[in-house]
Amino acid sequence: MNPSTKGSIAEAVIAAEAAKAGVGVYRPILEGGRCDLLFEIDGQFMRVQCKWGTRQGAVLTAYIGTCRLTPRGYVRTTYAASEVDAFGVYCAELDECYLIPLRDVAGQSKVQLRLTPAANGQELAIRYAETYRLKGAIAQLGERLAGSQKVGGSSPPGSTSREAA
Repeated sequence: MNPSTKGSIAEAVIAAEAAKAGVGVYRPILEGGRCDLLFEIDGQFMRVQCKWGTRQGAVLTAYIGTCRLTPRGYVRTTYAASEVDAFGVYCAELDECYLIPLRDVAGQSKVQLRLTPAANGQELAIRYAETYRLKGAIAQLGERLAGSQKVGGSSPPGSTSREAA
């Protein structure tokens, strides 16, 4: 499949799964904008950029930056808070969707989510896929959008030890 087909499939599956979870899902009329979907959660709107994820062993990888060819060569960019609020990632091999808040991956062009604990026991700075599964992530974001985000700790949810969580 070409990248456009993968992106279209990811967008459709993420939209369907969010709708099944009770989220209002809206699509832009025009193509080419910085966000693919708009989610309405508890009366608040969230701009979502959809991406295709691939499984590489025990890690799910998704490229969340952009790359386009210009007359001066390739231009690579990342997304800013003024453009998107979260990334929706669909992995066809796992048939699973994930929702990753921009604040957890700001400035990065690639995100990696662990599917299983690391064999060497590494826990620091690991993002577990389970933390970002679409349904659980929507519930957490709904709480944050309603105002409880002001109460949370300083660590991103996927960066702490599984025992501490």
